[in-house]
Amino acid sequence: MIDVPTNIDWLNQTIEETLDPDLPICDAHHHLWDFRVERVAQRYLLDEILSDMNSGHNIVSTVFIECSSMYRSAGPDSLKPVGETEFVNGIAAMSASGLYGDARVAAGIVGSADLTLGDAVGAVLDAHIEAGGGRFRGIRHRASWDPSDQVPNSQATTKENLYLDAKFRRGFANLASRNLSFEGWCYHPQIPQLTDLARSFPETTIILNHFGGPLGIGPYKGTQDEYFPAWKQALSELASCPNVVAKLGGINMEINGFDWHHQKRPPSSKELMEATRRFYEHTIEQFGPKRCMFESNFPVDKVSCSYNILWNSFKRLTTDYSITEKTDLFHDTASRIYRLE
Repeated sequence: MIDVPTNIDWLNQTIEETLDPDLPICDAHHHLWDFRVERVAQRYLLDEILSDMNSGHNIVSTVFIECSSMYRSAGPDSLKPVGETEFVNGIAAMSASGLYGDARVAAGIVGSADLTLGDAVGAVLDAHIEAGGGRFRGIRHRASWDPSDQVPNSQATTKENLYLDAKFRRGFANLASRNLSFEGWCYHPQIPQLTDLARSFPETTIILNHFGGPLGIGPYKGTQDEYFPAWKQALSELASCPNVVAKLGGINMEINGFDWHHQKRPPSSKELMEATRRFYEHTIEQFGPKRCMFESNFPVDKVSCSYNILWNSFKRLTTDYSITEKTDLFHDTASRIYRLE
């Protein structure tokens, strides 16, 4: 894996003027972490994300998404993920003080809980809500799984057909009564399972992460053109569920197979946009701007591009969109779905 802090010199080879710098943005998906093991970007806290956010774009708020950081070291295993919400809420409180600028980092917080606990997960959800200081908005239980040993699976509790599992669904049923949303993170062959989940729980808001994870490594390397029609169909079926909204981004990871990090220079915003635009355009066409939101997925996507280049690519993609459509895609959909105002 790429150690993101060491690729700054590489990223700085591609510098651009910020496009439409006054457009308000809610970054609907990023992480904060401080890992003491060999992982991507071992330290990404308030200073690091502010450095990226202050690269020229008008970031007014952000949403933190769980990443298994700062779990509690003691107590029941089921409650250990609440430590991450406590940690992030502290950073959010720092940001809300105004001492670090006007942007509100982690104005919304999405945590982790093992939904296969069934009804017992209710106590975990309540603990997250209490720890979140009024900012806690939902759960992500990662389901990205593939039978190939060349494709990394998400976490220890991830297994084949997780979204169809009866115990998982008993736990999932505890979200709606608490007004909590669910982040759907899977790989592209699993999208139909997420559609089944959405149809089974129409009262729960589900947010598709990263286009459903189009893979480009292992057995999927070089096959994107082959499976793209099936991906389109699966995404269209998912979009038919009115309780599902889609995040636009998170497609510049190593697993997506574009291999930007192997090039001598990082991509320009135009190159980035052209390489990935078909995923964006089909998703926006199917869901509509009021059910789509742009995301950075930083620092994970920082392996491929800088924050400024990434948001420039989104703005190039939407050059011909109306002001209302841009407002929805860059800010209002995320603000509404995560109840930030």
